[in-house]
Amino acid sequence: MSILVVGAIHHDVIVDAPSIPRLDETLPGSAVRYAFGGKGGNQAVIAGKLGRELGVSVAMAACVGSDPAGVDALAVLDGADVSTKQIQRVESPSGMSVAISLPDGGYGAVIVSASNTKFDAENLDIDDQTQWILLQNELPQAINEAVAGRAKEIGAKILLNAAPARSLADSLTCSLDLVVVNRVEAADLLGTSEAALIPASAVTELQEKLSCPIILTLGGEGLWLADGEVAQQHVPAYRVPVVSTHGAGDAFVGALAVCLCRGDDLIDAARFASAAAALHVSTPIDQRDQITHQAIQALIQTSSR
Repeated sequence: MSILVVGAIHHDVIVDAPSIPRLDETLPGSAVRYAFGGKGGNQAVIAGKLGRELGVSVAMAACVGSDPAGVDALAVLDGADVSTKQIQRVESPSGMSVAISLPDGGYGAVIVSASNTKFDAENLDIDDQTQWILLQNELPQAINEAVAGRAKEIGAKILLNAAPARSLADSLTCSLDLVVVNRVEAADLLGTSEAALIPASAVTELQEKLSCPIILTLGGEGLWLADGEVAQQHVPAYRVPVVSTHGAGDAFVGALAVCLCRGDDLIDAARFASAAAALHVSTPIDQRDQITHQAIQALIQTSSR
């Protein structure tokens, strides 16, 4: 049982602030911290830690710079039991992001892709035992298309976390086996506004548009899914106090991939991933390394919905 994550790695600078600054406004912040990040990187770490407990191996393919941030990124992946054999190194700065974390747990961020854009899909060696490949929209679409095409040659399934929001080429969508989106990304793909989005209808429209199962995540409103076999289904969110939503979507996708790799059906995998994301947002950032399969199962068993 194995997963390959192909995506971006960022050095995150996270600032606590009272609000998102307006144009030309400077605000005083209350704290700053530095963290390993990138959607692909975060998903690989979550999957690696859970996979270590559940017998699922995880590898990461990415491109980092020769700077200290690149060295640190490899150490984080090694610590999560994520194979780094497919990590490429280039003589340029590593990717980075600046995130503003708000008192209510919300956040906004800016990413600089840097070395991530230099990933060479032609030099990617996909193990023929790989079952699931995770992609996101932080890498150029041409890279995702090349990876998806090669994955299909060995029979691996493709999970696309379509974040950040952007249009998807037909040459990519024809290879997808599952797409995970949030409200913003769903609205963008359907050409509508967030305000006009009706989740129960949107997830079915996306399933028909992309010809694969869809999971639409809605934070505290839970999620909707459609797989083409049954009517769209709603999974309520777990009621937890929110510390920070930063990285919640990545925790969901990483946990989801591990469950799917183990053979869980989509609805059970989505429920587990929802609990993993709930535990993520309700745990202080410096304690998230302690989130385990056992802790997630405990939340599922004891939480009132």
